[in-house]
Amino acid sequence: IQELDGSFFEKFGTLLKEQHAEQEEGGMAPVCEEEEPGNVELQLDVPADNGGVGMALQDSDSEPEESDKHEFITDAMGWNIEELYSEILYEILHIVGCDASAEEERTPLFSYLQEAFKLDHEKHNHLLEMARAKEAPNILLNVEVIEAKDLRPKDANGLSDPFCTLFLTSTTAHRYNTSVKQETLSPVWEEHFSLRTDNSFSVFLLCNFRDFDPAETVREKMMKIGEVKGVKGLRKLMKEIAVTASTGKHDNELVGSATLPLKNIPASGQTLWCTLEKRGKAKKQGDVKIRLSFSSEKNSQVASQEHRHLLRLMLLHELENSKVEPFQWNGEFCQAAETILTQHLVQCGMSAVSVTLAEWSEFASVHVDHPLSFIVFSVLLQKLVKPLQNRLITDDEEKMFWEAAKKLLPSCFNGVRKIRKLTHSDKNTLHQLSAILSILSQLATLQPPDGTDLFPPSVYGWLPVNENEPNCDIRAALDAAVSQGAEDWFSHILENNSTNESSKEAHLNHLIRITQLVRTDLQKAIEFHDRIFQQSFNFPYAKTLYKIYETKIAEFVEPVVTEVCKSLKPLKFNDTEADGIYDNDPLLMGTTLFELYLIVQRFAVLGTGLCPADSDMFIIHKFHLWFHAGVAQWLDIALYKALQRIKKAVEIDHLVPVDSSVKYSSSAVDTLAIFYQIKIFWKQLAWPDVEGSYTFVAKIIICRCSVFYADRMSEKVEGMGESQNAYEKKFEVTNEWCLAINNIDYVQQSIQAFVGELGMEEIVTSLANFRSQTAADHCQRTLQLVIDNAVDTVGNKILELLEKVAEKMAPPIKRFLLEGAELLRQENNCMDRLMKYLDDNLLTLHSHLNTDNFNRILAIIWENLSHTMYDLVESNLERKRPPSFFLNLHETLKILVGFFKQGEEKNDTNNPAILQQMEHLLLLHGMETWELIHQYHLERREEQIAMEVATCGLLTVRVQFVEDLLRIEILNARNLHPMDASGCCDPYVKVHLLPEEKFTTVTKPRTKTHKKTLFPLFDENFT
Repeated sequence: IQELDGSFFEKFGTLLKEQHAEQEEGGMAPVCEEEEPGNVELQLDVPADNGGVGMALQDSDSEPEESDKHEFITDAMGWNIEELYSEILYEILHIVGCDASAEEERTPLFSYLQEAFKLDHEKHNHLLEMARAKEAPNILLNVEVIEAKDLRPKDANGLSDPFCTLFLTSTTAHRYNTSVKQETLSPVWEEHFSLRTDNSFSVFLLCNFRDFDPAETVREKMMKIGEVKGVKGLRKLMKEIAVTASTGKHDNELVGSATLPLKNIPASGQTLWCTLEKRGKAKKQGDVKIRLSFSSEKNSQVASQEHRHLLRLMLLHELENSKVEPFQWNGEFCQAAETILTQHLVQCGMSAVSVTLAEWSEFASVHVDHPLSFIVFSVLLQKLVKPLQNRLITDDEEKMFWEAAKKLLPSCFNGVRKIRKLTHSDKNTLHQLSAILSILSQLATLQPPDGTDLFPPSVYGWLPVNENEPNCDIRAALDAAVSQGAEDWFSHILENNSTNESSKEAHLNHLIRITQLVRTDLQKAIEFHDRIFQQSFNFPYAKTLYKIYETKIAEFVEPVVTEVCKSLKPLKFNDTEADGIYDNDPLLMGTTLFELYLIVQRFAVLGTGLCPADSDMFIIHKFHLWFHAGVAQWLDIALYKALQRIKKAVEIDHLVPVDSSVKYSSSAVDTLAIFYQIKIFWKQLAWPDVEGSYTFVAKIIICRCSVFYADRMSEKVEGMGESQNAYEKKFEVTNEWCLAINNIDYVQQSIQAFVGELGMEEIVTSLANFRSQTAADHCQRTLQLVIDNAVDTVGNKILELLEKVAEKMAPPIKRFLLEGAELLRQENNCMDRLMKYLDDNLLTLHSHLNTDNFNRILAIIWENLSHTMYDLVESNLERKRPPSFFLNLHETLKILVGFFKQGEEKNDTNNPAILQQMEHLLLLHGMETWELIHQYHLERREEQIAMEVATCGLLTVRVQFVEDLLRIEILNARNLHPMDASGCCDPYVKVHLLPEEKFTTVTKPRTKTHKKTLFPLFDENFT
C-alpha cells in the first residue's frame, strides 16, 4: 500500500514524528549532513578536532602588532642574560630546602639551565666559577605557629594556659615566644616569626610548649580550690601551693616539645602537624600545626623582574621541548624547571601575589605566539582578583596586569566567535570554553585604570565601538562576539548550501536545509554551551543566538513561502484513472511545503522554551499564517491520496482475517492506518490559531474516507456467493460477505474515537475562550453533525449490505417454499432443503458476524421471509389453489417460526401483524368445506360463551357421557323472544351433533312443541 504513493502518509506522519523523537532523545544531537531533507549533500567546512581546540582557534583575525613581537624577543634574550644566568647559578649552589641538597642532584639542574639559556660550556663554566666566588646568601626561615590541639592539662581546673617558645639549634640564644592563650587545650595563634639561618642541613628547629604559671601567693592559690576538677586537679593544686610556700618561686611547666630538621623542609615551604613529646612520657602530649618556608632579603622589584625573565625563558624552553599542541599546555613545568623557579622565588623572598602576577604577565605574552590552555589563565586570575580589588598591588603592577589582559582577550573572544569550529562533545573543548568565560567573568568584576582601552578598533574590527572613548565593557563585547559569531555562521551556511535550481520545489528544499542547519546549531548551543555560559558569566547564550537566528530565518523563509502559497492552485482531479490523478500542479510541492512547516514550527517551539517572555514579539511567532494556503492544499492532497490508498487496499484484500483472534481483514487495518497517520499529521501540525484549527478539523478527511471505504467494500463483494447450474441459480452466504460487513463496522466504530483524538473538545474550549460560548457551541454542533452524518452513512451502508444478503437469499427461499407447499405430504425433501439452506447460511453469519450485526440480519431475513410467504399466499389465493396447498404452507410457517425464534422469550415475530394475518389466511384456506362449517359453529359457540345478555332467552340442558353413550336431558327454557303477534311462541328443541359428517347415522332427537308460552318446561331425555 505504501508503495502506491511513495509512503505519503508515513513520511508526514510516523516518519517525521520518529525523526523528531530521535533528535530529542539523542540530546538534540546535530543532524548528519547525509540525513538532511531532500538528500542533498551539505558542504559544511567544519574542521575536525585534532585532540583539542588548537587548530580551530588559531585562525584569529586579531594578530599582535610587530612592535609587540620585537619587544617580546628583546625582553627574552636581552643584554642582561648573563647576569640573570649567573644569579640562577648562585641560587642553585646555595639551594635551600630538601629539593636538591646533594651535589650530584644539582648537576642536572645546571645542565637544564644551560640548555634553556642556550649558552656554551665555556661561558657556563666561567659564570659558574663567578657564582661560586660569591658569599653565601642570608636565608630566613619563616615560621607560622598556627594552632595546637589535644594538649595535656597542666592546671588544677583541667586546662592549661599554653604558649610556644621556638629557636634554632645553631643559635639557641635567639628565642621567640608566642602569646599566652588562657584556659584552653586547643589554642589558635596564627603568629609569624623569621629566624636567620646559615642554610646548614644539620640545623634543627625546636618548639617548646609550656603552661604559663603567673606569680601568685599561697592565699591566691588557695582561692582556686573551687575551680579544681577531679583528684588529679586537687593533687596539682596542692603541689603548686607546697612549692610556692617552700620556695616562693613559680615555674612554667613544660607541656611538650617538637623538633624539626631543616633539611626535610622543601624550598616551596611546608605545612604540617607535629606530635608533642616529653621526656619520660610515653604518651603524646598533643599536636601542633606549623607552616615553614624559606626567604631572603632581596629588592622586590629586582626579584620580580628577574622572575619574569626566568619564567619566560623556562616556558619557551618547555614548549620547545615538549612539542605541545596549541592551547594544550596546562601550566606544569618539568621537575628541573620547577625546582629552579621555586628556588628563585624563595631566595628572592617573592610574595605569592607577585609570583602569580609574573606568571599572568609572561604567560599572556607567550600566549600571543603559542597559545596556552585557558585553564591556566583562569586559575591565575582567581588568585589575583582579591588583591586587585583590595588594592594590594602597586600601580605599576596593576598596569602590567591589564597590559597582559589586553594580550589575552583577543584569543578569548576569538574562541567565543569560532566556537562552532570545535568538537562540541569533547571534554577538553568544554573545559577550555568554561575557562574562557571564567576569565571574562572575573575581568568584568575589575575596574581598569582610567584611560585603559581593552578593545582597540585595530584589533576588534567586528566590535561596534566609539572611537572617541576607551571601551572596557567586557559583557557588551561578549554579546557582540556571540552575535557576530552567529551572523558569520549563518553566512557560512548560506555560502556552502546555495542552490542553482530556479524551481519553487528547489527553493523550498533550500529553505528546509538552511532552517535545519540553524536549528542544529541552536540544539548544540543548548546541549553543550548554554549551561556553561549561564554558570560562568550569567549570559543567555542560546537565547541570544535564537533572537539573531529568528530574524534571519523569518526574513529568509517568509517571502518564499508566501510566494509559493500564492502560486498554489486548487487541485483538479481527473475523472478517469487513465488520465492520472490530477491534471495541474504536482503534489510534491505541497508535501515539501508541509515538511518546511514542521521544521519552522519546531524552530518556533524552541524559541518559546528559550524565551517564554519574548516569544509573542518574535516575527516567527505567527509563522503558521505563511502556510495557511499550503496546509489547506495538503489536506486536499491527503484526501485523494487516502482515497487512492483505500481503493488499492480493497483491491488487494483477499478478505481473510488478519489474525485468528479477529474478524476483519487487511483493508480495514490499512484504512485505520491511514486514520492514524492523519492523526499524527494533525498533532504534528499543532495549528496555533483556534479559528484556523476549527476550519482544518472540519476538513479532516476521516469521515469521507470511511464512507468511501464502505462503498468500495460493498462493490468488492457484489456477486460473491452466487452459483448456477442447469437446474437452479442459488446464493450462499460466504465468509467474504461477513468480513466485508465486519470491516465496515470496524471502521465505523473508529470514526468517533479518531475524531476525539484529533482534539475537537480542546478546540471548542479554546474557541469559547477566544470568541464566545455561543460561537463555540455552534461550531461544536456543526462538527458533531459532520461526524454523526458519517457514522450514520457508514451504518446505513452496513444495513444495505445486510439487506442485500437477505435479498439474495430470498429467491432460493421462495422456490423452496413453493415446492414444499406443492409436495409437502408426498414424502419429498423440499422442506429439508429449505431448512438446510437457512441453517447453513445462518451458521456462517453467526460464526463471522458480531452479535449485533447477526441479530440485525436475522431480523431482516425473517422480515423478508414473512413478506415472501405473505406474497406467496396472496398470489396463490388468486390462482384458486386447493386447501392442501395452504395447509402445507401453514405447516411450513410453523416450522420456520420455531426455527427463527428458538430459545428466545420474545413475541412471535418482529412483524406480528403480517404473521397473524398470514396465519389466519392459511388456516382459513387450508380447510375443507365441512371444516369451514365446523369452524363456523365453533366461532358461534365462542360468541355464545362471550355473551353477557341473553337477547333470545335461556335454555337449560343437562348432558352426560356414560361409557360410549351421550345422555341429554332438556329441562326448560325461559324469557324466550316472542315470535307471534300475540306476544307468545310455540317452542320446541331439536338436537344436532356436530360435525354432522361424523354423525350421519345418528337420529336427530326433537322435543314436543309447547303452545303459546315463553317459559316452556320440556323435561325430556334422549340417549
